[in-house]
Amino acid sequence: MRAGVVVAAQPGVEDLAVRAEELGLHSFWVNDTPMVHGDPFVALSLCAKATSRIRLGIGVTSPALRSAPAAASGLASLNALAPGRIICGVGTGNTARRTLGMRPTTAARLENFTVALQDLCAGRSTEYREGDRVRDIRFLHAGAHVNTADPIEFVVAALLGPKAAAVAGRRGTGLISFGLLDPTAWHALHDTRRHAAQGTPRDPDSHMDSYLVTSLHFLEEDEDPHGDAARDATGHLVLSLLAFTADTAAHTPAVAEQLGPEEREAVRRLLDRRGTTSTAPDRHTKLYPNYLGRIAPQDRDLVLPSLMNTLALVGTRDDLLARITILEQAGVDELLIQPVIDPPTEMAQLAKLLT
Repeated sequence: MRAGVVVAAQPGVEDLAVRAEELGLHSFWVNDTPMVHGDPFVALSLCAKATSRIRLGIGVTSPALRSAPAAASGLASLNALAPGRIICGVGTGNTARRTLGMRPTTAARLENFTVALQDLCAGRSTEYREGDRVRDIRFLHAGAHVNTADPIEFVVAALLGPKAAAVAGRRGTGLISFGLLDPTAWHALHDTRRHAAQGTPRDPDSHMDSYLVTSLHFLEEDEDPHGDAARDATGHLVLSLLAFTADTAAHTPAVAEQLGPEEREAVRRLLDRRGTTSTAPDRHTKLYPNYLGRIAPQDRDLVLPSLMNTLALVGTRDDLLARITILEQAGVDELLIQPVIDPPTEMAQLAKLLT
């Protein structure tokens, strides 16, 4: 299985990209969450100039954040800096929208956005709509401002729902998912994508790879798999799920209903600790600060073993390789870790394990 890394856009990100390339990692991604992290296009521009081989990804952007012309211009401009090395993840904007106190966009709008990006980034015309006004648009650059000759890889963000996977199938794209370590769920996503792709012409330059974002913690000899070190390394993923559940509990109770009693109690404690409720209009300002950042020691009790096992990879080398092999057999092509404790060391451990 290939290996890659996902980080927050911030000053110095290009140094991590250089180190990831030196370690032989396949890809280097940054998040697109404007209210929490820096801008991914700025960050990847720095990474593009500092590296020569590693693929550079945005994970993920959304039509609820950016217009298709603006996003396509950014992607094609990156492609001019790093020809053929750009990956664009697209999604409904789940986290990026919720950090604004808004809901994600629809799968239909996601598909229209993906079509437009694929067309524009390949140098084709596409339909652009604002309200009732519709126009065909294309890049009008006369010089080398953008690169539409080298292909850009597109991936659609999907969890357990079939709609996003179906968009990936119809558009001939890959998949990216967050914390989805269930092989059965990956088989279901691939089946949905495969079914949706039937009878759809496929671009010969398109990729249909699958990416899994998680975290990785190697256990030292006799180390507690649920001790402080393991909780610190995986807690950002667990708290992201608890925050999402707390945020959606009032209008999407099915999310909380999938959790056990202890996990629902952790959601309640998180809300109390952040001084908000699941119905407060400003809850997003209390739940999402430092989203996917290193957790505070006082929040370690919220990092439940059951959620660690569900969302992250913790174990000895043999344990980790066994789980990764099962995921690879389920169709995962690349493991992306999201390090928060010591990114250079965690990237080196991943490279040693998989490259």
